[in-house]
Amino acid sequence: MDQLSILMLLCLTNSVNNIEVPPPNFEKHIFQENTKQAMPYRFLKPYAYEGQKTRDAQTYPLVIFLHGAGERGTDNEITLTHILPIFNKEENLLQYPAFVLVPQCPKDKRWVETDWTLLSHVQPETPSDPMQSLLLLLDEVQENYPVDPNRIYVMGLSMGGFGTWDLISRYPNRFAAAVPICGGADLGLASVLTTMPIWAFHGGKDRLVKPSRTRGMVRAIKEAGGQSIKYTEYRDVGHGSWKPAFQEPELMNWMFSQTLQQ
Repeated sequence: MDQLSILMLLCLTNSVNNIEVPPPNFEKHIFQENTKQAMPYRFLKPYAYEGQKTRDAQTYPLVIFLHGAGERGTDNEITLTHILPIFNKEENLLQYPAFVLVPQCPKDKRWVETDWTLLSHVQPETPSDPMQSLLLLLDEVQENYPVDPNRIYVMGLSMGGFGTWDLISRYPNRFAAAVPICGGADLGLASVLTTMPIWAFHGGKDRLVKPSRTRGMVRAIKEAGGQSIKYTEYRDVGHGSWKPAFQEPELMNWMFSQTLQQ
């Protein structure tokens, strides 16, 4: 019996016995790279995962979640504020077993060193310090856990939306799909994202990060020939567009169905 069948059986057994699946255990860790500031992060392993990385081990998707400016710091707690509504659902834990990586950006740093209130920006030449630490952490996670290299996804909101656009623009061949929410990107890089599956979100009444930031990038990608991008704008929503975005019934299935095209 494969793992999905086992998980579905567990789900049925739990329902019959009125026993709930345990809540997700986002383990606390700190990544220390010699030349960078220590980065707290939370790490969720696939439900029922007990194995170690071996040549023949089953592999799992990996989701990277980039938080917003309000969740910066070193407490290693607040970063889960907005992601838990997705990954504390029993059906999601069972149907989409995956590793989930949630790094925390320092108070005085940004995923992308740019002014969020601008109507446009040029991507900095190099990733920000926190982003460089995240990339090293990603390498370490892939080295130590059975991550499917063809199913690595990145999603982020606000400051993390900028970070999501930045990551996929720099490394379009590393990520299978992206979910940038109320962020912004360098329009000049649209051509590198024409084959990337992207579902972007923004609030039509967002006053902090103008909706034109997402509209413009979506339009630029389509004009460059992109056909794999989706855009949802919530007309009467302000900056908190991640709330309705995370309630989209097709979001999880859409994301986990994407595979990196080599």
